[in-house]
Parts: sequence; C-alpha cells; structure tokens
Amino acid sequence: MRTVYVNGEYLPETEAKVSIFDRGFLMADGVYEVTSVLGGKLIDFEGHRVRLERSLNELGMQKPPAFDDLLDIHRELVRANGIDEGMIYLQITRGSAGDRDFAFPDEETTKPTLVLFTQNKPGLANSPAAKTGIKVISIEDIRWGRRDIKTVQLLYPSMGKMMAKKAGCDDAWMVEDGAVTEGTSNNAYIVKGNRIITRQLSHDILHGITRAAVLRFAREAQMEVEERAFTIAEAQEADEAFITSASAFVMPVVEIDGTKIGTGTPGNVATRLREIYLDESMKAAV
Repeated sequence: MRTVYVNGEYLPETEAKVSIFDRGFLMADGVYEVTSVLGGKLIDFEGHRVRLERSLNELGMQKPPAFDDLLDIHRELVRANGIDEGMIYLQITRGSAGDRDFAFPDEETTKPTLVLFTQNKPGLANSPAAKTGIKVISIEDIRWGRRDIKTVQLLYPSMGKMMAKKAGCDDAWMVEDGAVTEGTSNNAYIVKGNRIITRQLSHDILHGITRAAVLRFAREAQMEVEERAFTIAEAQEADEAFITSASAFVMPVVEIDGTKIGTGTPGNVATRLREIYLDESMKAAV
C-alpha cells in the first residue's frame, strides 16, 4: 500500500481524504506537476518547482505552508514507497471553504490543499515505445487560452487520448488556426535536415521543463533549433518527429494521421536526444 502526503501528513492511501467542497474537485481550481524518478532520484526537480510557483502566481493562489519543504517531501515519498523508477504527482488547489461558490475564498480562513502521491513505473527509462515510436492523430485544439498554466483542467486532453486510442494510435496533436500547438500531455517537434522545429513559448502551450532541457542539450550538440509554429502537412513531410514530457522524456513519432514520418521508424535525432537527455538528467538528478 502506498504512502501518500496530504496537508502535512504521510498517510496510507486508503486513509487519505480531501473535502467534497475542495475547489480542485468542484472547479478544477488547482495546479499540478509530475516529476520523474530514475535510480531513486528526482529528475529536473528544480524546474518543476519553479514552474509550480509560476502557475500559483498566475492564478493568484497562495503557496501551501509546506512549499519550501517540497524537496524533502518528494524524497520521503520515494523512500517510503521504494520507488526506483516512477513518478511523483503533486497537486495544489485553492482549498475548501466548506461550501460551493464561484468567488475565491478568503485566503486568511481557507488554506490551499496539498497532496502528493507516487506511481511506481519499473522500466520507465527503457520504454519499448522509444524503440518503435508512437503514432498520433490530429484534433482541433479547443482548450482555454492559458495553456501555459499547468492546471488540473485535463478533460479535453483526456478526450484527445481516447480519440487517439479509438483510432488505433497512441496520442493526439492539437491544432489551432492551422498549426500544431502541442500533444495532449507533451510538447511536439519535427526535424527537417539538422533543424529541430517546435512551437515558440506563449500562452498557447505549456512551457515544458523537459522541453527546455532537451532544446538546451540540442544546441550544445550543435543541432539547429527553430522555435515557430508548424502544420500537420509540414510534419508529415518532415524527416522525423518526436514529443517530450516529464514521463516520456524524448519519444519518437513515426506516424501522423496515417502518414509515415521519414522511414516510419525512430530517427537519429530523436534517438540521440533521448540518450543525451537521460544521461545528463540522471547525472544532475537529486
């Protein structure tokens, strides 16, 4: 049985409780982060902590009292649950004022809710999908306009995953005004020649922590990076495509809307970037 963290307490998962009036449950009024664990250590923890703080600030949500202890809490959950490879999910909501109201509750009397739990994923770094690549479909992006805030409003991305599954694919790339924004839970890239192309940062996409690291490593490896929007048609004519996320790391995409990308197998750029990312991130893990 997992040990989880709820508002200052480490508890068996069966004893963990959050109020039915919590605004995360009623209003999706919350933010989250997912940090991967490899070799029992946290990958890119500081990047996730900084983005979490930014998300809270953008929503005018106060930090929970334990915010400065998050690293210790993550480490204790890794230890308590014996996680070698897996993930830690963290969620902060605006809390429960004891009833339902659209207006934000008084911060003096209603404190944020903080919960964390682990997910054990043996073999996370050696996913078979990295060797075969994944297939994606394109869908219309109808989410709200602040995708740069990592909120718990994940209904449409979940629907996108199910659309992909129904089509016999692995994921969906969302398209707005003719251009790809991102995947349902990842950033999207194409490769043409030695040039990596990915959408520029804005309110339109999540500012991926893995994205930032991968682009830094790519530039250090003398790869050219161009940050701009691209279309599905352009992606289908690319040499390679891939995604990045905290749990998928760098994952090759070999088919988009039924069209094979390049040779239809993982390309050299995505494969090399995955190797570099895992190697460098494990060296820097805490």
